[in-house]
Amino acid sequence: MLVPGLFGGVRAVLFDLDGTLIDSAPDLGAAVNKMRLDRKLPPLSQASYRPVAGAGARGLIGVAFDMSPEHDEFAAMREEFCVNYEQCMTHSTYAFAGVPELIAELVARDLPWGVVTNKASRFSIPLTRAMPLFASARTVISGDTTAHAKPHPEPLLEAARRLGIEPAHCMYVGDDERDIVAGLAAGMATVVATYGYLGEEADPSSWGAHASINSPGALLQLLAKA
Repeated sequence: MLVPGLFGGVRAVLFDLDGTLIDSAPDLGAAVNKMRLDRKLPPLSQASYRPVAGAGARGLIGVAFDMSPEHDEFAAMREEFCVNYEQCMTHSTYAFAGVPELIAELVARDLPWGVVTNKASRFSIPLTRAMPLFASARTVISGDTTAHAKPHPEPLLEAARRLGIEPAHCMYVGDDERDIVAGLAAGMATVVATYGYLGEEADPSSWGAHASINSPGALLQLLAKA
């Protein structure tokens, strides 16, 4: 899916983090499985957690313990998960195949790039600092950088401000519907990464994105067609 000419004015590329640039599902699953093991419960498979990895503690605790955020114990469970995740978040997390090459090409083309994630800075900052991939990122906007998180457009608008580039000249790439909602509201070109953490019921074609890609390298093809 491509809107002809839309990407011709792109002067910066912004990305979601989990499920778009990096596969953090193994470490997220390990953090919540430790909670199960500490309660003498058997671990669940990584396949059980993968579709909800992008939803963070809410999705993972929901799968592991059938517990919603409205539950009286959810806040304590969430903090326990966060402590576990802090201890393991760089153990098995890696960039998706093709992402390092994509980033290298953006840098070679002198296209500034950055990250806009709902991941709290408690995790996003040490994680991105630990991975050489992010050394060339011009900005990292976390879920608590502004007063709002996606699907609100403010985090994306803040990223554009920090880059000094108008939102209309930015592209945002993400694997979740809230990414596309936020990008559209910010007035950016939007691209769905269908190789990410799409759940079984997700229908990216209904999100209204300007384009979709099934691999990181396909983004370069979009830019080449602009």
